[in-house]
Amino acid sequence: MKNKKNNKAIVVGAGIGGIATALWLRKKGYKVTVLEASAEPGGKLSQFTKAGFRFDMGPSLFTLPQFVDELFALFGENASENFRYRKLDVICKYMYEDGTCINAFQDVNKFAEEIEKKAGVKKSTTLKYLQKSAQLYHLTAEVFIFRSFHKLSTFLSKKFIRSLLRWYKLDVFSTMHKVNEKTFGDSRIVRLFDRYATYNGSNPYSAPATLNVIPHLEHNLGAYFPEKGMYDIIEQLYQLAVRQGILFEFSTPVQEILIKNRKVKGVKVNGFTRKAHILISNADVVPTYRLMNTTPLPEKYLRQERSTSALIFYWGVNKQFPGLDLHNILFSEDYEGEFHSLFKTHTVFDDPTVYIFISSRKVTKDAPQGCENWFTMINVPANTGQDWDALIKAARANIISKINRMLKTDIERYIKLEECQDPRIIEQRTSSYQGSLYGTSSNNRFAAFRRHPNFSKIKNLFFVGGSVHPGGGIPLCLSSAKITEGFISSQNKN
Repeated sequence: MKNKKNNKAIVVGAGIGGIATALWLRKKGYKVTVLEASAEPGGKLSQFTKAGFRFDMGPSLFTLPQFVDELFALFGENASENFRYRKLDVICKYMYEDGTCINAFQDVNKFAEEIEKKAGVKKSTTLKYLQKSAQLYHLTAEVFIFRSFHKLSTFLSKKFIRSLLRWYKLDVFSTMHKVNEKTFGDSRIVRLFDRYATYNGSNPYSAPATLNVIPHLEHNLGAYFPEKGMYDIIEQLYQLAVRQGILFEFSTPVQEILIKNRKVKGVKVNGFTRKAHILISNADVVPTYRLMNTTPLPEKYLRQERSTSALIFYWGVNKQFPGLDLHNILFSEDYEGEFHSLFKTHTVFDDPTVYIFISSRKVTKDAPQGCENWFTMINVPANTGQDWDALIKAARANIISKINRMLKTDIERYIKLEECQDPRIIEQRTSSYQGSLYGTSSNNRFAAFRRHPNFSKIKNLFFVGGSVHPGGGIPLCLSSAKITEGFISSQNKN
């Protein structure tokens, strides 16, 4: 960076996107301060410990770990010296009301054989589908994931032109569900692959089939798990940032973003002005704009359909269930009805698909001996004023009933600890508008193009994280950080 007098950057929010952006900027020579409203880093990727149980509070799937390794390599460090992870043998265990149980083996041949054995779908069908998923990735990744949609240079690139010439292979005019139903026929396997729409909070019955790229990340590239649990991603990146001289101030909410002549001047914190030449918001775009009294959020972003939120019960279970794995799915029998409730009637379905994540399967110290830590989650709509107390009460009863029925147990008698997180809490704790986990949904073929860019019309104000391009989830937030740093460096190279 040539102008060393203008190299002070403030990052608002110490989520994974904010920390990653701070690291990229530090490598470029910026003096970086991260302001975080919470008492510790993490954002959605946080943790808590109680009564001997440790819980990862948010994202539980780890793919594309090289994006984390890359941040260590920036500073000449070997990530494996502090941060270790392992590839999973079984990515997820899928269970159905008819008693079918499908193990999603990491090995694609074993996975395809498992589907053929349990559901009668030919092995070749699954392998061909995953090959198509890989093809979608290679056609879209460099254009749609690792670059910005909002700059002309992207559309003039050879890679974009190549993708455009092969648009017919992107399945933009079909939905995920239609393609999956045509491919597999068996409703159990259709649900298995439709589920990937939930990875960005969307509806497989509306989202374009281009999103069938997502299975490639797990089944072809690999799903992993950190040896110390998901929060170790944050912990190790935070420690790396501290070693590099990045300053963190916790329990420090930003009260106002200061703008003058459509240019960022700094922020107001605890009634005092903090000057900054560059400001990057890792918070949702909606609350970020609300911090700018002179700059309203463009209406087109407020009108966009929000992604799903989550209802999560953190249960300390005084029993071990050998039939479960690290990641487990108990499917609804009426998947279409569940998504209709999520996106049309904006309520909680009475037969929800239940996800159970048990980190103590891999990190034994996450639960006392003989116990397990259950992260028990269902998808719920964004918060638009529903009677959440009533919905949570009914949902808990339905979740308990489903677990008891499908696992042939009486789970409530083993629950010794319970904490809960709902859309209201998620919104309040992480500044996610309406508690939506991924910003806007991807329920139409143009949704990806309508996401807020990583830059703004305010000079030196930038955005990173799950509510902006390219989207939510750990890999996309890390990609978002790299894209954002590219814009900053380009704007300030002279």
